[in-house]
Amino acid sequence: MKLCWVAAYLLLWILLLTADGDSEVSCVFMERCILPCSFQTGKEIVIHWFKVPGDLHVHSFYYSKDQLGHQDQRFRNRTSLFKDQISRGNASLQLTGVQVQDQSRYKCHTSTIRGNQESFINLKVDAPVHEVSIDQVGNRITCSSEGIYPEPQLTWSTSPPSNITFTNTTTVQQPEQLLYSITSSLMVSAGVYDLLFICTISTRRNRRRATLRKLADISAPSTKVTIPCTPPNTTLTNFSLVWSFNHTQTIVKQTGTNVTYSVSDGWKQQVKEVSESGSLVLKDLSSKQEGGYTCELSNAEETHSTNTHLRIIKGGHSNAAAIVTAVLFGTVLVAALLYIYTKVLPSFAPRSPAQEQVGSCSRVTG
Repeated sequence: MKLCWVAAYLLLWILLLTADGDSEVSCVFMERCILPCSFQTGKEIVIHWFKVPGDLHVHSFYYSKDQLGHQDQRFRNRTSLFKDQISRGNASLQLTGVQVQDQSRYKCHTSTIRGNQESFINLKVDAPVHEVSIDQVGNRITCSSEGIYPEPQLTWSTSPPSNITFTNTTTVQQPEQLLYSITSSLMVSAGVYDLLFICTISTRRNRRRATLRKLADISAPSTKVTIPCTPPNTTLTNFSLVWSFNHTQTIVKQTGTNVTYSVSDGWKQQVKEVSESGSLVLKDLSSKQEGGYTCELSNAEETHSTNTHLRIIKGGHSNAAAIVTAVLFGTVLVAALLYIYTKVLPSFAPRSPAQEQVGSCSRVTG
């Protein structure tokens, strides 16, 4: 019977240990993070934080003050305790400037005259996806992002669906920070317009997507042209707007919280306005403004890009205006020929003797 009680006690103790497993904390790269630890307060408080395995000294506190003589160099000037709460049993550690190398298991050891306590915390580091860039050069569309941890996943889709193949490469950005860069590209057949390409990059913490739509080329006069922007199915107040030229020159910037927009110095003579839908209205153009225009709308979760190539029609007339001018000219020309045929030519026609005699009689009678 006694052995049964001992076995039952041991089983209960194992179950309690299992239930009281490691805590888990998710920290954001380069931000501050708190590793929780509590203890039964008492006199002669001693607190030790270790990174395991290896028991690297992270932070120590005893004799009522920090004791950092044995602190590992990688944690120097990055750790602190909540001094005003230690007496109430709070031994939590604050870690600033979180690095990928900080990801590990940590041990919080506390001691008072009442006894010792230990708890373990698993720290996971996340560098979320902050920005996804999508761009088209020629027939190649490229999607990329950088500064991510852990290794991200990238997926392509199109709307409507299509059978386009793509290549995907993942590289480590900086060995000392262990952050990932990811790049993927696909080849698009020439003449493919109004197909929405969707690139999604995700990690265990978040996901962002970027879309790109290539519109048909625009041919317009130099006097005035409107370049459309195809916004998502939402209000533009949630998005920031950037218009750029040939992927190098910024034309216009507009934030989602501010309805006004700022125009770059080199484009103040050409920008007439930005419409409520985000379309760019230009004026007084020359051959220097002929090229690719990109409208980029972005918020905290997604980025939408629209590419359009503009051709300037020499002479300042569009195709439609040229057609109208030609029709009007043809109409006037036909009217003039009819007038000449019916009014002018008969007066030069030769007359018969009878017509001459009638004309003479008419003159005598008059």
